[in-house]
Order: sequence, then structure tokens, then C-alpha cells
Amino acid sequence: MQMTERFPGISVAVLEKEPALARHQTGRNSGVIHAGVYYQPGSLKAQFCREGVEATTRFCCEHGIAYEQCGKLLVATDAGELPRMEALYERARVNGLDVERLDKAEVARREPRIRGLGGVLVKTTGIVDYAQVAKAMADMVAERGGAILTSSEVAHIEETPSGVTLDVGRDRIRAQHVIAAAGLQADRIARLCGVDVDFRIVPFRGEYYRLGSDKDHIVNHLIYPIPDPALPFLGVHLTRMIGGYVTVGPNAVLAFAREGYGFGAVSLRDLREMATFPGFRKVIRTNLKSGALEMANSLLKSRYLALCRRYCPELELSDLSPYRSGVRAQAVLADGTMVHDFLIGETDRTIHVLNAPSPAATSSIPIGRHITRLAEQKFGWKAA
Repeated sequence: MQMTERFPGISVAVLEKEPALARHQTGRNSGVIHAGVYYQPGSLKAQFCREGVEATTRFCCEHGIAYEQCGKLLVATDAGELPRMEALYERARVNGLDVERLDKAEVARREPRIRGLGGVLVKTTGIVDYAQVAKAMADMVAERGGAILTSSEVAHIEETPSGVTLDVGRDRIRAQHVIAAAGLQADRIARLCGVDVDFRIVPFRGEYYRLGSDKDHIVNHLIYPIPDPALPFLGVHLTRMIGGYVTVGPNAVLAFAREGYGFGAVSLRDLREMATFPGFRKVIRTNLKSGALEMANSLLKSRYLALCRRYCPELELSDLSPYRSGVRAQAVLADGTMVHDFLIGETDRTIHVLNAPSPAATSSIPIGRHITRLAEQKFGWKAA
């Protein structure tokens, strides 16, 4: 979208392997417009997320897309979480966010059905349907003469000094340049282009439940636990959705397929790649205990409920109805380190978004702006 705006007249084709847009991470996330609490000051995540809140809400206003800045309340449920809560409060202030520290009484006043020893209120956090955002962006590309080609899975890429050729089914597409944002397939597309990637995408499934309609007004804000700083996941939370209902989740359980949205979904290719990658074995060994707990929480609904009842004790098993799951594309290095920041790679004629987990949806417009400027410098394009 931003390329067609910055370089009017450019010939753009968007290749999407699915029959419709937003079938994976974009359409299967929690729908949160993140404010940028958790991210290392000075990182791309911190910068792009902060810019993304304003850019996303402005885009929604301009295109008539429903959104709401309802705020997020991070809740400490035991004394051991209070120092981590304080650290998050200080990080949020360093990142330039409008936050408020709440004591136990104020948490109860703001959220009568939530229990906590203290909390941090992040005022600019919001909610939206990102599939609608993606559709509006695609419509703009099409209006400017771009092509949105669905059911177009890329099987092979060949780069030469004069251009790039992509095999898409029985067709061949020739382009001057390629920009790839392939999510769960990012490392594979990068390798097709000859990018030296020292990581693999490891899929973590986030499973959600939906609360019944009698719980549509159970909370006024989004309710988040204090996360484990050693993991890139935010914990099971109560999320008001733009459709008026409330979801619970997600957890973070290892998926047996990159697009494995159900527990029984298994890809032998994906499993083989993970098993033979040293980084995967190391990250499993390092996080064996937490991984086993996540798997148990996935298998036993009662354990999942217990995570929610730490801060919302009134919830019962009967309140949790099945809801769609999502899969997070997490880049893991060969030494077993999870890549926390956004990661960009390139060749002479291609640019690759290699790692873009949460808050990439919130940050999508700043990421697009960054990639567009990089293309301008790298490929010598002239902006309007």
C-alpha cells in the first residue's frame, strides 16, 4: 500500500498463497492494538509499536473501520509479581507511554470482577479486526493499479543481475524486485532467495476460548497477567473483541505444523526441519518445564481455567467455549535464542521481513514505511 503511494505508477503484484487474505497470523490474533509496554527501549519493536498505535487508529478513522481504545490493565496477582509489575511500569514510561500505577483498591474500583494486588493501566491500548484492516489496504493497492493474486503459492525463486523470476503454480512471474513478508514461511522463502538465515521458524500455537454472552461486560479494559520476562509470550488474558464479546487466551504450546491450528495437525516436513535444527533442540531443553506446563494447560481445560481464575475468580469451566486458534511464527537462532526484535534480511534484489511476531499487526504501517524507504535507498527508486 505504501509503495503504491510513495512510487505512483509502480507495477505491484501481491502474491498470497491462500484463497483469501489474512488467513494466518493477521486474521488469527487477539485483535489488540498494542501500546508498546514490553519492548526493549530503542528496539524496532518499541519504535514501530509506538508509531503503529497512532498510524493504525488514524487508518481506521480514515477508512471507517471500527476500533476502540479501551486500555489495558496489567494485574499482579501475588507479591512475587509486584517487582516485575514495577519494572514494566518503568519500561513503559521510558518508551514514552501514558501509563498509571494502580494499587489494590483502585484495581477493584476500576475492575470490580478482577482480583489483583496492584496493576498498571496502559491507556492507549486498543482493539480492532486486523482482517478488515488488511482488506482495506488491499483495496487501496487495487485502486492504484496493483494486483492482489490469491491462491498464488511461490514454489521457486531465481534471482539474476537483471531481475527475479518466481514460479507460482504453472505460471512464471518476472519482477525487477521482490519484497517478502511470508510469516510462518519466512525462512523458507528467504532461503529460496539465497538469504543466509541462521534461524528457523518454530511455530507456537495460541489457543483461545470465548466467554458466553452473559460475560460480554465482565471487564472494562483488556486484562493481562504480569508476563514471564524470560519468554516472548504475554500469558493468558481477557480480551474484549471488537465484535462485543470477550475471549480468553492465548497460551503458547509448541505446534506440530507451521499452520497447525488444531492439536491433531501434524506436518512431517515441519517436524523433520525442527528436529534436525540445533536451535530447536536447545530451546526445548532450556524451556522444558514451561513447555510441559503449556502442553498440560492445552490438554486439560481445568488447568487453563486456573490461569484465568488467578485474576478473575468467578469464571467456571462452563464459561469457556471453543474459539479459533492462531500460530505465532517465532524465529529461533542456531544457539537456541529466540529472536525478540523484528528482523529484516536482503539480497541484491530482494528484501525479507524475517521475524515479525507480536506486535507486528499494530506495527504494520511503520514496518511498511521502513521497508519502503529501504527499497528506495537499496533499489534506487525515486519517490514522488
